[in-house]
Amino acid sequence: MTPFKIDAVRVSGIHIQHNSKRQRFETHLDGRLAYLSYTFRGNLVLFDHAYVPEEFRGKGVAAALVREGRAEARRQRWKVVPDCSYVEASIERHPEFADLMG
Repeated sequence: MTPFKIDAVRVSGIHIQHNSKRQRFETHLDGRLAYLSYTFRGNLVLFDHAYVPEEFRGKGVAAALVREGRAEARRQRWKVVPDCSYVEASIERHPEFADLMG
């Protein structure tokens, strides 16, 4: 396990933080939390849940979270298992990330 850190990244105007202590990528929108959570299983990382508050759905928030998750997976050389239908569909739409699949 890596030590606690929060890395901030701007993606499509949405401020994304990688909160490794809580194992999720997160953003706050008008004080409401949106996130993509993950867990580790051996050498694999499972992106297991994307959550966006209802009033912010359809605005690209989940897409931004998943993009940052995929980018971090590439940087860390993680093999990804999409354990969330949204993440699975996103990876299918972006074949350039097929090499990340575990």
